Amino acid sequence: MSAVIVLLLFAGLSEAAGRILPLVARRPGMSRTFVAGLLLAAGLVEGAVFALWPLTAWTLAELTLSATPSGDGPAWTPSLLAPLLLSAVLAFPLLGPLLHLLLLVGVGAGLAGPLAAATGLGWWGAAGCVAVGGAGLGLAVEAVRRLVVRISATAAPERIA
Repeated sequence: MSAVIVLLLFAGLSEAAGRILPLVARRPGMSRTFVAGLLLAAGLVEGAVFALWPLTAWTLAELTLSATPSGDGPAWTPSLLAPLLLSAVLAFPLLGPLLHLLLLVGVGAGLAGPLAAATGLGWWGAAGCVAVGGAGLGLAVEAVRRLVVRISATAAPERIA
């Protein structure tokens, strides 16, 4: 379990770095402590989103079934998280967003197998639940991200000491 938490945190930090470092490059006046705090907070949020992905897919599968599935939903394992960590590393905008998307699709396909086995939904139905769950979480985080950028753009610029 601790390996899964560490991998989720690394994937979240890497994903956040891919989003924050281009912002830092465009705004050279940002202090290092502010950037480190922003990176840590964003990394925790991204890690939480990755952790919620199987739970969201499980919830969607329960909603599509007429009978409640028995047993526990799919959970992250180190073998499922390793490609997710690789896709987060490749999330840097200039290193290949298409490859990043392809790896996320591969991780989602890996999640669909255990979800299909746990719910009896069928692989394509489980893959649809994983895709909708991942897209919904991604859209929610993007909306919050844009709101934070809009709020921080109205704040007074930070002075460098």
